[in-house]
Amino acid sequence: MDIEKLQIEDIKSGLKEEKFSSTELTEEFLNKAKEKDEKISSLLEITEDLALKQAKKVDSDSKIKDLSGVPIIIKDNILVEGVKATAGSKILEHFRAPHDATVVEKIKEAGAIIIGKGNMDEFAMGGSTETSAFFNTKNPVDTDKVPGGSSGGPAAAVAAGIAPISLGSDTGGSVRQPASFCGVVGFKPSYGRVSRNGLMAMASSLDQIGPFAKSVKDIKTVFDVIKGKDEKDSTSVEVENSYEDPGNFKIGIPKEYFVDGVDEKVKKEVRKVIEKIENSNIEVIDTTLPHTEYALACYEIVMASEVSANMARYDGIRYGLEVERPEADSIKEAYLKNRGKFGDEVKRRIILGTYSLSSGYYDDYYMKAEKVRELIKRDFEKAFEEVDVVLTPTSPILPFDLGEKLEDPLSMYLADTFTVPANLAGLPAISIPSKCRGLPVGIQITGERFKDEKLLQIAEKIEDLI
Repeated sequence: MDIEKLQIEDIKSGLKEEKFSSTELTEEFLNKAKEKDEKISSLLEITEDLALKQAKKVDSDSKIKDLSGVPIIIKDNILVEGVKATAGSKILEHFRAPHDATVVEKIKEAGAIIIGKGNMDEFAMGGSTETSAFFNTKNPVDTDKVPGGSSGGPAAAVAAGIAPISLGSDTGGSVRQPASFCGVVGFKPSYGRVSRNGLMAMASSLDQIGPFAKSVKDIKTVFDVIKGKDEKDSTSVEVENSYEDPGNFKIGIPKEYFVDGVDEKVKKEVRKVIEKIENSNIEVIDTTLPHTEYALACYEIVMASEVSANMARYDGIRYGLEVERPEADSIKEAYLKNRGKFGDEVKRRIILGTYSLSSGYYDDYYMKAEKVRELIKRDFEKAFEEVDVVLTPTSPILPFDLGEKLEDPLSMYLADTFTVPANLAGLPAISIPSKCRGLPVGIQITGERFKDEKLLQIAEKIEDLI
């Protein structure tokens, strides 16, 4: 049995037909994780004891649930009770989660098997998984390339066949961009559709938990498990949608996403996909999102400002390296020792955010960025008056070499140019891989807020075409 190709339905039917037990399958995946991860370093921890305990529970349950026996990787900024949650940072190297995140509670209840915690950029700040305080993750497609970030570990694990699904977090493209780089499917739900309780906050108005998988069908299954209102997250919402046939839908192609600076292979592959869609008699319409050029600058200010506020808790008193306290002569010294452990990228964003929020600059930077954010939302609202979804490249560039952009943060940020607008506007967006030779190219499809199910239905139809 080639377990690397198994998807959710294959596992559930295999359990139902008694082709294997959940324990047997879990042991196979754990062995595969140990073997494969030696080459790509996608996992910070393999949770073998927890996985086998959960597998035995599935085997003792007569009912096959939505995710029964399905192995899953969890990004290391999402809490799993009793398991380390480092967020890729030395500051939390010894921190163990006191409780499950709401999404983890839900996948456990649905029968999923947690086999590991995925490597990530420190506190989700980065676009290549190279700011992890522990080690770099390699792209399974080409181990000389980065897997993208910040959810590079979970994306690489799915691409390598270590697990059929994983969960990441997406603040400005941190699910979709690594999905594009690794050649898998990555979905960012509408802001509020999935609880953020138990997700370590980076930028609270932008963060959203989303799944990786090898097909849109599996994405739908996972999304149905983790979505819904949560009393522990006041920003979460309950939306009553169903997976209805979208009928004769229209796709918008914004001219702003095919400008200079987009890699020629990316342009070529996306145009091929558009041609296939047109040949299938789906209506394709040229549209415009005029404030796209300001989206990245707007995002960097809003994100950094929220980072500055959220990172204040890591002081060695409430969170952080408590082991440093006895070595410090004062609270101030302990505070400085702890926060000095932040990596360069985290420090860079804290400083930028603190500056943007400071007296005299708040109106010039943060408030202007929020006004631009509103204009970006209106651009999409206007576009959706004519079309059902918007189709663009996921990333303007191909996966780049390990170490290539570490000394040039701005060029790293540019990889998120096409993904940040969906976060600023709170929209659902998905990256599906184009079936091209060589390095993967992701096709991003963005839909109307809270109409995630409609977006996924359309994405599944496009996936079949390409």
